[in-house]
Amino acid sequence: MRLILGSASKWRKIILEKAGYTFEVMTADIDEKAIRSENYEELPLLIARAKADALLLKIVEPSILITSDQVVVCDGELWEKPKDEEEAKRFMKSYSEGKAGQTNTAVVVTNTENGKRAEGVDIAKAYFKEIPDKIIEEYIKDGDASQCSGGFTIDHPLLIPYLDRIEGDNDSIEGLPMKLVERLLKEVQAN
Repeated sequence: MRLILGSASKWRKIILEKAGYTFEVMTADIDEKAIRSENYEELPLLIARAKADALLLKIVEPSILITSDQVVVCDGELWEKPKDEEEAKRFMKSYSEGKAGQTNTAVVVTNTENGKRAEGVDIAKAYFKEIPDKIIEEYIKDGDASQCSGGFTIDHPLLIPYLDRIEGDNDSIEGLPMKLVERLLKEVQAN
């Protein structure tokens, strides 16, 4: 059966490829900012569901669709993709002060043939050592900060030396928790 990754994220695509899956990529045209929740574990799930619902309208042949969304919580605040360089800098300085970037990553898997849907949220944390201002500025200029929830990616060459530790799995922090994905894939394919 056809496997579809419903995401524009280059990181999710890389993670799924590394896991050995063959798949197509589709992107949902939804207004993520219009979807809000005070519950920071629920919010990425609501967005991942909306992505799935939008894409299911376009899928005609039997398929399994994976959609995902991620938010970062730091110091009790919700951080999505930074809106500008100043916000990205503020995010990075907070991590540099030892505050954890907690990633709440939701995954929704839908089987169009049997109608089954399974979903879940994986939580992981990244801690950084002090990051020099010069490195923060170079990282932000590189452009990845604007593409990532919370403004950071743990695999960026400029940030790797300053990553102190993670709690959870790297792929969860990078946007697609494969243990969760594989469990959900089994759930939607079970009889």
